[in-house]
Amino acid sequence: MKNIRMQEQKIYKTGSRIRQNCIILAVMLLIVVPVINIAIWSFTARWPWPALFPERFSSRGIGEILRRGKETGKLLFSSVAISLVVGVLSVICGCLTARAIVFYDFFGKRLVNVLVMLPFFVPATVFVMGVQILFIRMKLAGTVGGVVLVHLICSLPYAVRLISDGMRAGGLSLEEQARVLGASEAEAFFRVGLPTLTPVLLSSLGMSYIVSFSQYFLTLLIGGGKVKTFTIVMVPYLQNGSRDIACIYSIIFTGISVLIFAVFEWIAARWNRSNSTEFYG
Repeated sequence: MKNIRMQEQKIYKTGSRIRQNCIILAVMLLIVVPVINIAIWSFTARWPWPALFPERFSSRGIGEILRRGKETGKLLFSSVAISLVVGVLSVICGCLTARAIVFYDFFGKRLVNVLVMLPFFVPATVFVMGVQILFIRMKLAGTVGGVVLVHLICSLPYAVRLISDGMRAGGLSLEEQARVLGASEAEAFFRVGLPTLTPVLLSSLGMSYIVSFSQYFLTLLIGGGKVKTFTIVMVPYLQNGSRDIACIYSIIFTGISVLIFAVFEWIAARWNRSNSTEFYG
């Protein structure tokens, strides 16, 4: 009987491992196949349906990007700068909002929680139409500040949700111990509470960054064509049928996003390593 049970457990574990490997393989294919398709289209001049392989290759897209190298560099810098500013502001506002929601009781707390999460529930088209009229009256339409503000409104719910979960998990026990030892409320927060939230803050920074970096419709209407970002330049190429140029922009877009996330991960790893060394040292 024991041998039969052991064989059944081995069969179950083998089947479970096979299912897990199949799921991992399917997810990898869902990610890798579109990337390979984009890479092929970057050098393709003609690929009609239902041909399995491109009929004609071309380096027109690469040449166009190289010809506009200076303009592309400025566009890339402005897009990354706007998204990083939005990410930092989202973390600051999200941290304060999450702390108030999680640790304090005040009049209208539920209403504030609902209002913060409202961009999740309102369709982007409806939201941006109303915001555009308001921004025109406030003379924010067509400005970088207006684009940053509308991106902040859309990315703030992600930051608040992530930071709220981190604060609920951590609690106030460490800050309370620092207060007992003589630290003020501000010192306890900045020297004890905030450092423990650094991984969560970096995660919310990365999420807010990618939400801002990938915005097209909001940037188009609020920026009014005066504020150009990577998506504003990339999408028209795709709509006009210039898939090779659009795919090269997509590769640059993906590469920059992966690089930014790698930097965030490196900072988080260094921070966790230094904190564990100080704690156990």
